[in-house]
Amino acid sequence: MGVKGSSLQSWVVALGLGVTGCQHSTPAVSNNKTTPTKTVTILKLEPGLQMGLPGMPGFKAENVYAFDQIGAFSPAVAGIPARVYVPDGKSNKLSVIDPKTFKVIATYSVDKEPQHVVPSYDLRTLYVVNDVGNTITPIDPRTSRLGKPIKIQDPYNLYFTPDGQDAIVVAEYKRRLDFFDPHTWQKRTSLSVPCKGINHMDFSSDGRFILAACEFSGDLVRIDLAAKKVIGTLHVGGMPQDVKLSPDGKVFYVADMMADGLHVIDASSFKRLEFIPTGKGAHGLYPSRDAKNLYISNRGEGSISVLEFATRTLVAKWRIPGGGSPDMGSVSADGTQLWLAGRNNGEVYVFDTRLGKLEKRIKVGRGPHGLTFFPQPGRYSLGHTGVYR
Repeated sequence: MGVKGSSLQSWVVALGLGVTGCQHSTPAVSNNKTTPTKTVTILKLEPGLQMGLPGMPGFKAENVYAFDQIGAFSPAVAGIPARVYVPDGKSNKLSVIDPKTFKVIATYSVDKEPQHVVPSYDLRTLYVVNDVGNTITPIDPRTSRLGKPIKIQDPYNLYFTPDGQDAIVVAEYKRRLDFFDPHTWQKRTSLSVPCKGINHMDFSSDGRFILAACEFSGDLVRIDLAAKKVIGTLHVGGMPQDVKLSPDGKVFYVADMMADGLHVIDASSFKRLEFIPTGKGAHGLYPSRDAKNLYISNRGEGSISVLEFATRTLVAKWRIPGGGSPDMGSVSADGTQLWLAGRNNGEVYVFDTRLGKLEKRIKVGRGPHGLTFFPQPGRYSLGHTGVYR
């Protein structure tokens, strides 16, 4: 369940996040009484990196995915075997697949309606978010064994702030974001949102704000992360789903399952720049390992569209022979495969990203959803099925 009893700086350095720094504690005085000390982390950036949200590791403005390249593993995942974790919301099961053999090697019972498997910020734990069961279940990625469920209300999705200080539980039906201590899982605060069905999100390149999608009201919301305050709403209609930032941090792509394509949102002005049709039921978004392309799962037509980031044009479409329902998933660590859950077909799809063809279909449960391939390159996880920086 994360790193306990350590400060942010100590495990930032341990994970090799490309920063150096020091700490000091300053007592806060109020009414002549000394309150508990607060640790202040001072980060010194390596050359070529920029500072964002205080306490957040430095980033490269030209490519926010620069630390997610092939082989760029954090020391925290050394020795962890590659596995694919598949939650099934209809059978309340978690399946574990060995990606080398494409075989299901373990199946576990979890609480009701597991939605996604989410890597923790420090990459040491995975969490199954059980929406209707009102729990999250930790997984030890070294053994694939489950820990004791943690009681959390309405956990549809799970993210982590870029400074590692908060876990953000996306309480879809409650219309709010709940902020927790990511180690003790004590709730700190809640933020109500003026929309219905908040589900997926991504962070600005500097980590200072969130863009989140609300599928049931067709809205996007912009949230100031430091203030934990909604600072803008944008009605795009349709049914917005997954959100991904472009490598240069200039635009967000938002998949729309009803409009069948991508909304392109300017990250600075929070205005829609254009709409790109991709295919029926556009749903999940996944950058390629080299950050040149964006893979879009079109759940309603059983296809994957490939968009070139540099030109914002579609360069390929891969179809599932006989049809399917590609939903959420992950790119493999070496970038040669795209793994996706077949939400309505009880199967997992494995695409060869070099050939643009379906490589494997693996039978898994009845309603697989937020599949995660782990481990992947990256210094830390921002949540969902693997949003790394």
